Amino acid sequence: MAPDELNPSNYRRISYINWVITLPLAILFAWPYLYLGRLAGIESWALYPGSILFAAPFVLTILHGHATLALGSLHRGRYYEWLEHKPLTFGLLFHPVLASTRLRLALLVVSVVIFLVTWAI
Repeated sequence: MAPDELNPSNYRRISYINWVITLPLAILFAWPYLYLGRLAGIESWALYPGSILFAAPFVLTILHGHATLALGSLHRGRYYEWLEHKPLTFGLLFHPVLASTRLRLALLVVSVVIFLVTWAI
């Protein structure tokens, strides 16, 4: 018998919570980049994409951590498998690739490069 946390209704609950906290977290982590970019005089055409790329790794880390805390590290993979079967609904922005540390670090590095290049111009 599977533990209670490994049923689709719990997966939906986790997914709903992740969707609800995504935008507030994105705003929370994007504003320092926007603030520093405006102080540095960076144009808005580079500032907004850079701030999104800067906030994304932090948001993804917290969302991944939420799924891990809710299910445990051993069962988190089952949640991501469930999301793969619902790519156009619950799993739209929460693909397992987004939990990859390499991707999150790459997004952070790209945002810093955008900041430095546009500041140097």
